[in-house]
Amino acid sequence: MREHSTPAYDVAVVGGGPAGMTTALYTTRLGHRTAVFETEGGRHATVSHVHNMLGVSEDVSGHELATHAVDQFEHYGGDFYPDAVESVSRVDDAPDRDESDDEPRFRVEAAHATVEADRIVFATGFRDRSPDVPELERFTGRGLHYCLHCDAYTLGDGPVFVLGHTESAAHVAMTMLNFTADVDLLLDGREPEWDAETDALLDAHPIDRIDTAVVSAYEDETIDSDEQPWLGGLSFGDGTERDYLGGFAMYGSSYNADLAAELGCDLGDDGAIDVDDRRETSVDGVYAVGDVTHGQNQTTIAIGDGAYAGLAIHKDLRPFPKSIETVENEATTEDAPTRVPGSPPDLRAQMRRVRELQTHPGLREPSPGRD
Repeated sequence: MREHSTPAYDVAVVGGGPAGMTTALYTTRLGHRTAVFETEGGRHATVSHVHNMLGVSEDVSGHELATHAVDQFEHYGGDFYPDAVESVSRVDDAPDRDESDDEPRFRVEAAHATVEADRIVFATGFRDRSPDVPELERFTGRGLHYCLHCDAYTLGDGPVFVLGHTESAAHVAMTMLNFTADVDLLLDGREPEWDAETDALLDAHPIDRIDTAVVSAYEDETIDSDEQPWLGGLSFGDGTERDYLGGFAMYGSSYNADLAAELGCDLGDDGAIDVDDRRETSVDGVYAVGDVTHGQNQTTIAIGDGAYAGLAIHKDLRPFPKSIETVENEATTEDAPTRVPGSPPDLRAQMRRVRELQTHPGLREPSPGRD
């Protein structure tokens, strides 16, 4: 076994959104040294209000939830790297590695740190493709939305737009009639890409289809906000304006799967990372969770993915119970017995510390918080 010149972990998670942090929380609390890399706070950290999270008030922002998640993770003994990952490579492909070497199998190289790990988890999410409308993007989360299941509730009983020319845009427009009677489908000067059946369905729904290009967006001056302004409406190429409570831009998404693809992970036709029921990719020891695998755009689903992966990784890494093959091999070789307990000393020390804090609340120190 060679000495490590870089920090060694059981698990390295690339991406610190709800899926990645949940995976890391599970693996850390199950006794595996875990590192998380996240540089920008993730897409989820930008939302102004967290929706559909049982027990979490909508006064909580994505940034606040992300900060709490990191504090939790570090409290249990995990290492958080606010750093951008540049590459993930296989250490076991190195020509000087032999079969008996138990060194970590992957190397994660970031802008300011390099670590090695036995298991990799990609939780890199996806990016919404933004509409090409001047001024509109600045109203993201304040009138411009991308997730119907998250934000339709806030747009009920008012004028709403759906901006797009694809099948998904047409179906979102029809779905919005469950929440409001005033829905505009904005083609922005483009030809529709839906089929004849969808076109017939649209004609059967009370939706205004507007072909004219959207040229700009304006704010709602009746809302007194100390933060960013809220959307008031849209201006069109024919000189008209329409006021809206808000709406949805439907231009698809782009999966952040480049690192996984470079490592050899299979991708689906849409660019998402393919995973099995355990959230493992086509590369042994590499997992993927959250939106980068399905684009569901739901915090609760991402958290569930993280829990599945965390448990699967634990069952893969834990030394006990030993397999019958291991027991038989130890009986016929000079291999030393597996170290007991199976969790590393530093994590066991943190387990004791957390237990002391739970049983003796007076020992707790105020949380320093994060900027």
